Amino acid sequence: MSIAENIAHFNKELAPFKARLIAVSKTKPNSDLLQAYECGQRDLGENKVQELTAKYEALPKDIRWHMIGHLQRNKVKYIAPFVHLIHGVDSLRLLREINKQAQKHDRVIDCLLQIFIASEETKFGLDKDELFDLLKSPDLAEMENIRIVGFMGMATNTENQEQVRSEFRYLKNLFDEVAEAFRSEKVQMKELSMGMTGDYKIALEEGSTMVRVGSAIFGERNYH
Repeated sequence: MSIAENIAHFNKELAPFKARLIAVSKTKPNSDLLQAYECGQRDLGENKVQELTAKYEALPKDIRWHMIGHLQRNKVKYIAPFVHLIHGVDSLRLLREINKQAQKHDRVIDCLLQIFIASEETKFGLDKDELFDLLKSPDLAEMENIRIVGFMGMATNTENQEQVRSEFRYLKNLFDEVAEAFRSEKVQMKELSMGMTGDYKIALEEGSTMVRVGSAIFGERNYH
């Protein structure tokens, strides 16, 4: 199937859940991204800052760029002028840097806090105690150029669908808890970014509002 057909297929699947497709375009050439753009796809996700900025420079300016990879503080300045949503914020220190760089560009940058839900040490994210410490921090209250709009989580890479489901369900319950307890201008819980090519159907059933899909749209990646 073509890129356009793949996107149409996903949008049809997502429609009943009112969820949004983030087409993950990492390692893919601009010609592929333009095919996605031409069939109406505006939300594109990248996981490396250098690739994200290069594509931003080259491609139409109404694309909404999502930074979905692990973001280092010293790289924030490169994406602060244009990034639409940062999915993987996992520390107060990173939030401080995003706020600082956003201020320079007179922007408010929307962020998702990355929550650790998997049983794999290689994944990043805050645990529940760290999350609540961050949300209660006086530092957060003083940041005027960021807005926390939800959570992102990555389930364990396993064939055990019940485990994946329980991890997503845990994240949704935590999302609801925070939405109830911390509602403010600074914290507006709207987005739950969970689900990728292998587990997006479970994620949708458990309340995801955006799924991050790459290879099922653009084909397998060539990392060489």
